[in-house]
Amino acid sequence: MPNTSDTSDTQDTSDRMERADSERTLVVQWDDWSLGPRIAAARGLDGIGYLRAVQRGEIPPMPIARLMGMELVTVEDGHVVWAVTPGERHYNPLGVAHGSLAFTLMDTAIGGATQTKAPPGRFYTTIEMKVNYVRPLLAGMGRVFGEATVLYIGRQTALAEARVVDAGGKLYAHATSSLMLFQPRRDHEQ
Repeated sequence: MPNTSDTSDTQDTSDRMERADSERTLVVQWDDWSLGPRIAAARGLDGIGYLRAVQRGEIPPMPIARLMGMELVTVEDGHVVWAVTPGERHYNPLGVAHGSLAFTLMDTAIGGATQTKAPPGRFYTTIEMKVNYVRPLLAGMGRVFGEATVLYIGRQTALAEARVVDAGGKLYAHATSSLMLFQPRRDHEQ
């Protein structure tokens, strides 16, 4: 019987070396997440004031923004825009950015737009989000923008919509979302 272990060992080593040469590295750093809310509380900022402080770099962005590579571009009453540059690190097995990139971009923008309209002391969470993907996001296409606008805000619920567009306004995804507004419980309450 021929000795095949030498051939397979050589092939395994060659495969590992080829993979090592093609590997990419991503290092993500973020600030203590609780720092932002503590700074905002100390300054007495409302939702729009908090986001504007993040935009100016006075308060660190949330960790997910750093992880995904998102940047807060616009903060207005009821309207927020986040941007991201799709890259290989966002790719799925099909060779395009995973749908979660567009989803996260829109969900983050919708949350921010809602935050600008929420009454002081009220927080929000997504109840439901419906997304339509129109075309893929690809590395090399440049920045895309998650633009969100609040359509309605009441005492307990909000409705908003978002779009992912490129610099030319071409549509890549669209979403509508329902959000719940709530008063957070204090730590000592059960």
